[in-house]
Amino acid sequence: MTAARPDVVVLDYGSGNVHSALKALELAGADVELTADPDRVKAADGLFVPGVGAFSAVMTQLQSVRGAEKIDRRLAGGRPVLGICVGMQVMFDRGVERGATMEGLGEWPGTVDELKADVLPHMGWNTVEAPSDSVLFEGVRDERFYFVHSYAAQEWTLEVTGRHRPPRVTWANHGGPFVAAVENGPLWATQFHPEKSGQPGIRLLTNWLQTL
Repeated sequence: MTAARPDVVVLDYGSGNVHSALKALELAGADVELTADPDRVKAADGLFVPGVGAFSAVMTQLQSVRGAEKIDRRLAGGRPVLGICVGMQVMFDRGVERGATMEGLGEWPGTVDELKADVLPHMGWNTVEAPSDSVLFEGVRDERFYFVHSYAAQEWTLEVTGRHRPPRVTWANHGGPFVAAVENGPLWATQFHPEKSGQPGIRLLTNWLQTL
C-alpha cells in the first residue's frame, strides 16, 4: 500500500511568488493547497508560511487574514509550521527597518535587523552550519542554499528549561553570523529559500514533510 502524501497548506495572505513554493512542496511529496481558510489551515498536516519583501508589509498582510491567530492556534496544538525567509523573520518579536520598528508574531524572542555587511542584499548561494542532530538538514548539511535578504536575526536568545528539547539553530555568515534556520518544537523556519535551492532544497522540504 502506498503511503498517503502529507497535506500541506501554503498560507495565502497576498505574498508574492508562491508558485515556486507550491511546485517544490509537490516535488518533495506533498499534496498542496494555497488558502487562508481557517478550517483548512487548522486541519492540514503542515502549514507553510512564505514571505518576501519588507517585514512590515508581510505583517500587515498577515494581519489582514488573521494570520497571527491561525499560526498561534496551530502551534498551541503542536501542529507543524514552516516559515520561509520573511515568513521566518516575522516569527520573532520585532523587525527594525530603516529606523522603524514593527511588532512580529512573538513566537521567538529577538529582533530582526539589517545585516552588518558591505554588500546588501545578501543574494546568492551560501553554506550553513547546522547542528549535528538536525533533522531538517539530514543529508544536505554540506550543501549550499539560496538566500535573498538584507535583514535577519543575528542573535538567538530563547532559553528552554525543563523537559523541552532545546531548539536546533543553524547559522550562516554574511558580514557576520545570522540565524539561517531553526527547528523548535512544531515551529521550523529557514531564512533561505529551499524552493529556489535546487535538489538540496527539495531534500530539505522532504525532511520536513517526513516529520508531519
